[in-house]
Amino acid sequence: MIVVVTGVAGSGKTTVGAMLAAAMQCEYLEGDGLHPHQNVDKMSRGIPLTDADRAPWLAAIRVRILEASERGSDLVVSCSALKCTYRRMLARGVPIHWVYLKASPMLIRARLGARTNHFMSVSMLDSQFDALEEPDDAIVVNADEPPMAIAERVLLRLRDTP
Repeated sequence: MIVVVTGVAGSGKTTVGAMLAAAMQCEYLEGDGLHPHQNVDKMSRGIPLTDADRAPWLAAIRVRILEASERGSDLVVSCSALKCTYRRMLARGVPIHWVYLKASPMLIRARLGARTNHFMSVSMLDSQFDALEEPDDAIVVNADEPPMAIAERVLLRLRDTP
């Protein structure tokens, strides 16, 4: 089973993704760790990424998804995958269970404002919501719930999925 946890920056993808992977006893991939240095530098300066900037990052994540699929291994990935085209590219030929952590701009503004040592700042918030195309084929969970409750809810839904 390949599970991709999506949502805007600050929605809890990393926390929930790691919890899901631990509960599923499988590998976890933090998608942000595959961003090229240029992307991190750009975002650190408050400059939104373009589709061209995101292309090598998404390609690197897709490679890891394909490797897990070919091995028959379970994998949980956290990746914003804000646009439908990004999700289609990641899923091409691979069954993916999408989890969308839905969050209000107010919640995300508070979370990003409290973060330290992360390249995504509050100044990037509008660009995240501007790019967001909410998935219609995902397990949707409100990001304002406690992470453990979100993970438990997602696990229940995944168990009911063929």
